[in-house]
Amino acid sequence: MAATAPARADDAFKLGSNQRIACGRGLSAGRLNTATCRSYAYVFNARTSEYYRCTVNMAVTRNNKEVLSVQSDGGCVKRPRIFAEDGSYSFEATETEPPNTNSFFGQGGYVVWASDNAARRVRGCITISPGIGPDITKCLDMRFE
Repeated sequence: MAATAPARADDAFKLGSNQRIACGRGLSAGRLNTATCRSYAYVFNARTSEYYRCTVNMAVTRNNKEVLSVQSDGGCVKRPRIFAEDGSYSFEATETEPPNTNSFFGQGGYVVWASDNAARRVRGCITISPGIGPDITKCLDMRFE
């Protein structure tokens, strides 16, 4: 596990309020059943506009009589700043549905919205996982008409 830089005393980390969970089941050879669940959450630095995309996964495999295995993993990945300068920011994020529903390729995508608490400034950043190569992220500043 990689070490992370310590947080500054004036950093304000906030957990996004839009966590989602997606679960599925599958049959394997020998009448084994496997249930898997995955959930994402976002932790946002309200001073720097950097954020972390966190995931937790669990898989339970059973036969007709007993649970055979339980596996879990997860972690958080640091993402780039949304705004170049420090300030006071709010944010929200959401995920696409699981890949077998509405994503065209790969694991779908997610969006992070951030706003400046001191000015009328909003930026939306969409990230798509194309299934080949790295994730693609584009951010756009909103115009107010």
